[in-house]
Amino acid sequence: MNHKIEIRIAEDPKFAAKHVALEFAKAIRKNPSIVLGLATGGTPVEVYRFLVDYYQKGEISFEQCTTFNLDEYVGLGPKHEQSYRYFMQQNLFNHIDVPEEKTHVPDGIAQDLKKACQDYEAAIKAAGGIDLQLLGIGENGHIAFNEPGSDARGRTEVVELTENTITANSRFFGSTDDVPRKAVSLGIGTILEAKEIILMATGESKAKAVARALEGEPCGDSPASFLQTTNKVIFVLDLAASQLLSEATCQAAIQIS
Repeated sequence: MNHKIEIRIAEDPKFAAKHVALEFAKAIRKNPSIVLGLATGGTPVEVYRFLVDYYQKGEISFEQCTTFNLDEYVGLGPKHEQSYRYFMQQNLFNHIDVPEEKTHVPDGIAQDLKKACQDYEAAIKAAGGIDLQLLGIGENGHIAFNEPGSDARGRTEVVELTENTITANSRFFGSTDDVPRKAVSLGIGTILEAKEIILMATGESKAKAVARALEGEPCGDSPASFLQTTNKVIFVLDLAASQLLSEATCQAAIQIS
């Protein structure tokens, strides 16, 4: 394990989400024009609820922020209820003061997907890079849609989703058959260039992937394990997600209360 990774363990998922939201709020107050990397899925929903609450109370403003999302399904337009653009509008963007033109989500319906991926990379670079990136982790260790076997140097591209990920995401769709088979995703190389990364994982189903990411050797079988290769990463976990970590790792972790 890379002992430079800081691990923080909360009592339950809500405490974990609040802690992550507080870290984002602190970063926004420190740098109002911050470039944020955002994630979708079940894990960050509660984080966004806290951030919306902080905004509504006048504690933070997103007016000068720029955001880049990690990924988008190929074939789903922004108004599709399962698209990640729609998810972000419903869970965060519609409820805060971030200018729409400063929110970026990969284009899953671009006629030229390869060029769209290159343009997305260029937009991140033009913004000065991502200052603070939020990540979740899949049950198979994927980060964004970088599935097992992904290259640590990968850039934004169209990726094939594994059956494991399709099955896990089918709960958001009518059936497994409705889940797209491809997505546009930031590459691991792009993610690792963020100035700071917070990975949040909650629930027993993530425990194996978390342990593999933190205590196994960095390798393509566990894309999240490549986070060990940088020294700017914080893992925020709940007790369930941390249960397979070694005693030594847990003792070194910061307990969130």
